[in-house]
Order: sequence, then structure tokens, then C-alpha cells
Amino acid sequence: MEARAQLKYARISPRKVSIVLDLIRNKPVDLAMAILKHTPKAACEDLQKLLKSAMANAENNHNMDVSRLYVAQCYVSPGPILKRIRPRAQGRAFRILKRTSHVTLVLKEKE
Repeated sequence: MEARAQLKYARISPRKVSIVLDLIRNKPVDLAMAILKHTPKAACEDLQKLLKSAMANAENNHNMDVSRLYVAQCYVSPGPILKRIRPRAQGRAFRILKRTSHVTLVLKEKE
């Protein structure tokens, strides 16, 4: 039995999110929440909300015991890229890529 939560179209680069996901992979949910709370990264705020959502899904939809949950899988995949233009010298244009992310978090119960 597993509970999952997804965050789609987050306006943060997948590369930045994956750094934080590596910190919480295979950790119990209470420890993962503490790590997210005390890590000074931009992705932590969104991932905290995602972890809370996954915990609520586990408790309410799958009748799982929250104290025995751990982060079984967490991964990020790139979403659509917003392309913007920045003016440069001599009439040239410079492209800015504003990347988005799709984050998936899967929780399982310890045996």
C-alpha cells in the first residue's frame, strides 16, 4: 500500500528540487519534515506542503498509520519551459528559460 502526492508546474528548476529530494529520500516522515523545515533552500517550502498532503492522503484515503510512514520514492521531472526575452546590447535579444518542475512523493508504511 502506498500514498502519493504530486506537485505540478512548480516554478522552480528541477535541478534545484532534486538536491532537496536527495536529503529526504528513504527517511521517516517526521525526520523528513524536520529536514525540510531547517534547510535554507527555495524548494523546501513547496516540498513541505507536498509532504503534508501525502501524509493526509495516507491517513484519510488509505487508513495508514502516520507514525510508521517513510518516504519510499521521491522524484522530479521537468515541466514545460517558459521562454522569455531579455534585451541586450546593439538590438540583440537574449533568451531566458524559466523552468518548471513536476514533483512526485510516494509514502509507504514500514513493515
